[in-house]
Amino acid sequence: MAISGCVVAVVAIVVLAVVLSENVVYFRTVTEAVHDRESQGTSRFRLAGGVVHDSIHSIRNGVAFRVTDGKNTVTVHHDGDTPALFKDRAPVVVEGHWASKAQNAPFDSDRILIRHGADYTPPKVNTG
Repeated sequence: MAISGCVVAVVAIVVLAVVLSENVVYFRTVTEAVHDRESQGTSRFRLAGGVVHDSIHSIRNGVAFRVTDGKNTVTVHHDGDTPALFKDRAPVVVEGHWASKAQNAPFDSDRILIRHGADYTPPKVNTG
């Protein structure tokens, strides 16, 4: 009885680890993404960088902008609404895929996340 309980526990842990690892999506810097563009193909991933100053403009169904990590810059075509904190020079993580394997192909995004630091300081509230 004890052996079957251990086997069930081990199987449950393995299944949980597989499910969690399939749902975790790490982000790549712009430089890493540009370097791995050919091997990445059109698979989904997250791309992190800062929005380039004065690069945001409206397109059909969304916005286009450029992101950079200081070494490389890519164009992002985002389909959909942007988060409230999306702005010039904002640190962002965009989720999507390369439009094609071509060197100048844009990154097609359908999700924008605003990156922020680990430190949170609540606003001061006047209680008096």
